[in-house]
Amino acid sequence: MSDRMQIDTPEPQGEIDESLYSRQLYVLGKEAMLKMQNSNVLIVGLRGLGIEIAKNVALAGVKSLSLYDPSPVELRDLSTQFFLTAEDVGKPRAGSSAARLAELNSYVPISVVEDLTEETLGKFQVIVAMDLSLEEQVKINNFTHANDIKFIAADTRGLFASIFVDFGEEFTIIDSTGEEPVSGIVSDIEPDGTVSVLVDSRHGLEDGDYVKFSEVEGLDINNGEVFKVSVPGPYAFNIGDVSKLGTYKKGGLYTQVKMPRKESYQPLVEQLKAPELVFPDFAKFDRPAQLHLAFQGLHQFKEKRSHLPRPFNDEDFAEFAHLVKNLAQQTSFEGDLNEDLIKEVSYQAQGDIPAMAAFIGGIVAQEVLKACSGKFVPIKQFLYFDSLESLPTSYPRNAENTQPINSRYDAQIAVFGLDFQKKIANSKTFLVGSGAIGCEMLKNWALMGLGSGPEGKIIVTDNDTIEKSNLNRQFLFRPKDVGQGKSEVAAKAVIAINPDLKGHIEPKLEKVGTETENIFDNDFWESLDFVTNALDNIDARTYVDRRCVFFGKALLESGTLGTKGNTQVVVPRLTESYSSSQDPPEKSIPLCTLRSFPNKIDHTIAWAKSLFQGYFADSAENVNLYLSQPNFIEATLKQSGDVKGTLQSISESLNERPYSFEDCIKWARLEFEKKFNQEIKQLLFTFPEDATTSNGSPFWSGAKRAPKPLEFDINNPEHFHFIVGGANLRAYVYGLKGDQGNPDKSFYEKVLQEVKIQPFTPKSGLKIQVNDEDPDPNAQQQVETDELQTLATSLPQPSTLAGYRLSPVEFEKDDDTNHHIEFITAASNCRALNYQIDVADRAKTKFIAGRIIPAIATTTAAVTGLVQLELYKIVDNRTKLEDYKNGFINLALPLFAFSEPIASPKGKYNDKEFDKIWDRFNIKGDITLKELLDYFKEKEGLEITMLSYDVSLLYASFFPPKKVAEKEGMKITQLIKSVTKKDLDSHIKTLILEVCTDDLEGEDVEVPFITITL
Repeated sequence: MSDRMQIDTPEPQGEIDESLYSRQLYVLGKEAMLKMQNSNVLIVGLRGLGIEIAKNVALAGVKSLSLYDPSPVELRDLSTQFFLTAEDVGKPRAGSSAARLAELNSYVPISVVEDLTEETLGKFQVIVAMDLSLEEQVKINNFTHANDIKFIAADTRGLFASIFVDFGEEFTIIDSTGEEPVSGIVSDIEPDGTVSVLVDSRHGLEDGDYVKFSEVEGLDINNGEVFKVSVPGPYAFNIGDVSKLGTYKKGGLYTQVKMPRKESYQPLVEQLKAPELVFPDFAKFDRPAQLHLAFQGLHQFKEKRSHLPRPFNDEDFAEFAHLVKNLAQQTSFEGDLNEDLIKEVSYQAQGDIPAMAAFIGGIVAQEVLKACSGKFVPIKQFLYFDSLESLPTSYPRNAENTQPINSRYDAQIAVFGLDFQKKIANSKTFLVGSGAIGCEMLKNWALMGLGSGPEGKIIVTDNDTIEKSNLNRQFLFRPKDVGQGKSEVAAKAVIAINPDLKGHIEPKLEKVGTETENIFDNDFWESLDFVTNALDNIDARTYVDRRCVFFGKALLESGTLGTKGNTQVVVPRLTESYSSSQDPPEKSIPLCTLRSFPNKIDHTIAWAKSLFQGYFADSAENVNLYLSQPNFIEATLKQSGDVKGTLQSISESLNERPYSFEDCIKWARLEFEKKFNQEIKQLLFTFPEDATTSNGSPFWSGAKRAPKPLEFDINNPEHFHFIVGGANLRAYVYGLKGDQGNPDKSFYEKVLQEVKIQPFTPKSGLKIQVNDEDPDPNAQQQVETDELQTLATSLPQPSTLAGYRLSPVEFEKDDDTNHHIEFITAASNCRALNYQIDVADRAKTKFIAGRIIPAIATTTAAVTGLVQLELYKIVDNRTKLEDYKNGFINLALPLFAFSEPIASPKGKYNDKEFDKIWDRFNIKGDITLKELLDYFKEKEGLEITMLSYDVSLLYASFFPPKKVAEKEGMKITQLIKSVTKKDLDSHIKTLILEVCTDDLEGEDVEVPFITITL
């Protein structure tokens, strides 16, 4: 690959149902998804792992999905196989699963194949094999490797798992990361090829990346040529000698170009001897090589015995260990075998748990999508994973305790033992949210029998209803469920998976927050064993976290973003809480950039969203306030902010209101002229193209791009859709009938011929903010009171419009018929055309304007699997920090990283140590302020200097003695009522008091808060 080259990227052809796949499209992209729609996939083996993979692949969307597993269903399959029921026992697994799998996605036909002959195998682009002997795997892989068919083999054994990937001699990866290509503004290019970017703007490139240029003056590099990059530092990169291509003058943009790369894979028969290993957990660096031998040993043992014992006895293990030692001598294995690890593999060989099926099933399904699309980096070539730390320490595991009892949980009992299975069943938990993660969580809980015992219970709440776009990843829902409450549908679905949950799962429709503390009250929180979040916003997460800290409950937290996922476990008195750390705030776009100097499509989309809000929401709401509030004008005149703008908006909305759809079209045309022609001409009048700064350098340089006014052209799609979107939205606001179906262009053309466009007249006194750090010159201008009064008197009297109201538009990104995204896309793109910025399609505009979180079922499955592995430890009441793990994964790379949770911080007062997060002073019963002050002085050696409840100060040492004396005899509840002038709500049973104290030395010290239990 040379350092400079030309590339052509063909546009993918085909249609994708964006209403279904919208969140996934932002992960994979259209090109990858169209390739997936041309791929036929075969899944061999339909136990828990196989059905998990099949479910994720079906949701993602491939051309067809075929299943092979003629083996009869066993009762123990129900430990992990969520599409089988007790009535299916004895029937073929594949046939019993196919119909239920087909319900997931009407675009993916599901079929069952009857054999694995070469003729059958040759029909597929990807084959995934489970539950086959090693000899059968090698035979199939030899065929697939020779015929360029992608092959994946996977296996789970209790808390152990194996994945093998072979994508052939030459596999092309079209995009390794899936991240947006980085881009930026050039400030200089030296003859040796050193490219400098704007000051304080990191270029974001790495060695070996490729870039292309545009708008560079003086150098002949704007023709689509691609340059390989070397990176000496964060603010400059090098593209090689460009001295023969001219001399850099000014300007320029660079954009990263994703270049395809090729990888070569060996067949299974070669990799068994000398495996190439991916290390999912570097704290277990020596384990993958050992597990490589142990899994082969299981295959050999099964061949000799025709089955695996349940469980292994000492004689069985001795034979198995001998096989593994022989394998070690025959391969490239170096080091000593860990006999305890090998023994545990044998002990769990018959185990099958939903946590591992979910985690490994998510990973393998993503490998299938990589095989189909070439998007992201495949596993190369073996991945071994274990979670031995999830085994219970407080419950016995022995030959007797792990024997099958002829139940649906037998495959889990084989791993954890019967006593621990009973503990799981009798746990009481609260799930907050039943969307993508919530559905997966409930499915796993149903399979493991969580909450199904006599004392067990699952409470799940979600105030949201099901939308079509949810169906792509929230797999408990079907098209018929659209519009219904998520928690109620999810609860019914998991009872269908495991009837043992009937009467043990309670769906709620309330949002968890301060406003529902009368529902989720003290008794509710205290009754729980632990809590699990399945939320998509920070505020709700932090609220639940505060409740868990207050009531001392463990919290399982997780989240996904495209192919990335993270898990966090919060354990009382052991770890920090979720709220102990937070992401840095999002970088906002400077106002002057939005108003006058955009240089990226993100800027124009943000501007268009603001325009949408002002036109169709804020102005209508202001009108309604004016018409409904008698003192609105007086109150507005007393406010700070853009009072003139508010009054002008009301005046224009009422005095220039439309009476027909034609009026709305004319308004949109005039707004087009104003925004994309006249305001641009005014900017260029203030700062001509040849303007210079105070130091003589060009004003229009660096991040500032000189705009060009647009001349309206109805045949330009962006211009036309601005008119269509604007006219229909204005019609909605005023209750007028807009377009019925697609717009009639000839009708618009006829109406627009009647619009009179006034010639542009520049305003000479207008000031424009040039840099964000400069003060806004218009903010300092005082608006004359007379001018405001004139505006106010120009408004029609509310009495003349009795009962008249406008309908503010509430932004909804997922309805393609409401013109919201149409208008924002057109407005953004018209502004982009003003500034010579590449326009964006509706999908990208929706993604940015709608702040959509990209999501895919594979990551969700993998993340919830990791959460379940921590759940076992919570149920086991582990008390060692090192037993727990927080996880981060990126299935695109693929990357897996695990770490111990951060310990909760400790504090100290008067030689007493306390936990800053989890400790508090617990006071039983309502006591007087004096009793409280005396208690702290006598028992804790602390003098309370300030005491507060919520935002109210109840007591301070600097209060006058008379005031203190009045308060000392009051009960705390009386004191709160006296200060706040409000009664306590009847559901409040615990008061939280913040306190400032001095220690024995008179020093101010940090101490826990006080809880008073009434």
